[in-house]
Amino acid sequence: MGHFPKAEIIKIDHYKDVFNRHRQNYVKQHESQALILAVKQGTLVYPGAEVCQNMGHKHFYYTSCMMNCLFDCEYCYLKGMYPSGNMVIFLNLQDIFKEVEMLLSKHPVYLCVSYDTDLLAIESLTGYVSEWIRFTEAHPDLTIEVRTKAGNIDFERLPEDGSGRTIFAFTVSPDYVVEHYEHRTGSLDGRIESIKRAVSMGFTVRLCFDPMIYCPDWKTEYGKMMDRLTSEIFMDRINDVSVGSFRLSEEYLKSMRRNMPDSAVVQYPYQNDHGVYHYSDKLTEEMENWMVCRLKEFVPEERIFRWEEQDR
Repeated sequence: MGHFPKAEIIKIDHYKDVFNRHRQNYVKQHESQALILAVKQGTLVYPGAEVCQNMGHKHFYYTSCMMNCLFDCEYCYLKGMYPSGNMVIFLNLQDIFKEVEMLLSKHPVYLCVSYDTDLLAIESLTGYVSEWIRFTEAHPDLTIEVRTKAGNIDFERLPEDGSGRTIFAFTVSPDYVVEHYEHRTGSLDGRIESIKRAVSMGFTVRLCFDPMIYCPDWKTEYGKMMDRLTSEIFMDRINDVSVGSFRLSEEYLKSMRRNMPDSAVVQYPYQNDHGVYHYSDKLTEEMENWMVCRLKEFVPEERIFRWEEQDR
């Protein structure tokens, strides 16, 4: 209660009784989120999603310690996947650890722990990232990715990662995209400062230009971003990078379009191939090839991972 001294506590039988109710408005709820504390049951670790990059790992999984996110990116697939904009934190982290250990008894595991939320944004509340670092260090065949759009992260509060197998993956976007579509996230300035701090402290860092979002004069916007990144960050100390343009399942985007009729990024006339919406093939190639060419000036080609359809 120290974090929320004025909070009203309402006891419920099961989080789904609130979270999965019909006729909720995700967009409105996200403006004033309720926090639901719950215990997750059933399967706790899942095979990696088809539209996500596996970064070259055969045994690719993800898990959700939380549902929903503090941040409010207009293009986020969570807006189409979940019926509620409220946040759920699952308290049985040890059960997730046990399921990961079962997988590790069969083969190495590459695990994304922060796809359905941004764990670093609420680390001061949960401490989950610290727990994952300790757990990963104790399991040599485990590598985890912690994805984030947070800025000004207090890495000093995290335990040291002696294994190097906790990868902090920063989604990096131009100022235009952050200001127009990635509401409440860390600014580009803040993300760059966090990247610099993580690198200086010896953490393993990945840069994610994924999803690339089309915007007016996108080459200029992404060019300014790349000029800043490569002038302020020691790119030779970045572990690897990922590149991919916006893509989303047909089901999720249809739901988002109903709820967000005025969003330019949601209402864009995407191309639909086999149930996945994306930019036209021409625009996709132009944007992603441009980014890969810029990156090859600073990063060895074998450390640039581009999302391709064969990844699915």
